[in-house]
Amino acid sequence: MKKIFIFLLIAVGTVNVKAQSCEEIMEFVKSEGYGTTYRSYDSEAISKVTFFSISVDYKTLYFAIVCFKKKYSYSCDVYIYQVASNTKFNYALDHYDSAGKAFWEHIYPYADVLACSPSFD
Repeated sequence: MKKIFIFLLIAVGTVNVKAQSCEEIMEFVKSEGYGTTYRSYDSEAISKVTFFSISVDYKTLYFAIVCFKKKYSYSCDVYIYQVASNTKFNYALDHYDSAGKAFWEHIYPYADVLACSPSFD
């Protein structure tokens, strides 16, 4: 039942998802497999990005979980994005030059898919 709920949220994509639901999606994605993490020690904004691919009802879905640094703290704010299959590859190529630029170019365009991202206004 939980898989069906998560799949419907993901498949509909344009549904306004509450923060609690975003957390549930994130926990589900983390529980379904191992991610590949890219750390950004020199970035002022991004601590790390972890990419996951999971299979739900014979369909592969791709996610990026982004950890944004908090000022004056060692912790971070975590958000999930549903991304395209090539996002991990493209981000991996560009993040060493600039994690922020790689985020804006390869992950941020998917901010509205789950509606689980922060507002940068």
